[in-house]
Amino acid sequence: MKPLIPPIILASKSPRRHQLLRDAGIPFRVMVKDLLEVYPEELSPPEIAVYLAELKASPFVEEAQTSLIIAADTIVWDTTQLLGKPADRKDAIRILTQLSGRMHQVITGIHLHHQEWHHSFTETTNVYFKPLSIDQIEWYIDHFSVMDKAGAYGIQDWAGLTAVERIEGDFYNVMGLPVCRLVKEIETKFYLPFQSPNSYDTT
Repeated sequence: MKPLIPPIILASKSPRRHQLLRDAGIPFRVMVKDLLEVYPEELSPPEIAVYLAELKASPFVEEAQTSLIIAADTIVWDTTQLLGKPADRKDAIRILTQLSGRMHQVITGIHLHHQEWHHSFTETTNVYFKPLSIDQIEWYIDHFSVMDKAGAYGIQDWAGLTAVERIEGDFYNVMGLPVCRLVKEIETKFYLPFQSPNSYDTT
């Protein structure tokens, strides 16, 4: 019989990841330890995502003795280039212009850690943008929060409604957390009892 899942610590500042776990009825608390997110240049895109997720989990060795640490990192990969969070408005325009009319990949790496158990995996979603005019791009940047998002867009807002023609893969992965896959991976190790969403406090 699988052991009952220990208390969960989500090592992420992302309000989107918080909401997705909350909506899935998974109790957790948030704990973040700041660190410099750098990675070896020779890594492939999935390896980058996993490396950064493992890096984010690395400061939680002590907490992992009594809790399950969930750390994640989502990257946007456009053919041969990693597109991170925009540095400023000009950079956001550059990124969205580059994505316009093309397919890119959103890759989330996740690392799970409890006591001696470590497990990492990735989820990839192909996202197809229709061609966007500069007026549309500038309007979007000026009316929505893009500076905290890799790729300078949110699949859950105007961009997802009107700029994204289709996706191949997990929609919620583009938001930053492939919840269905995450639950499946957790359940390979632990018994995860059902709890109704919003029935707990994450503070």
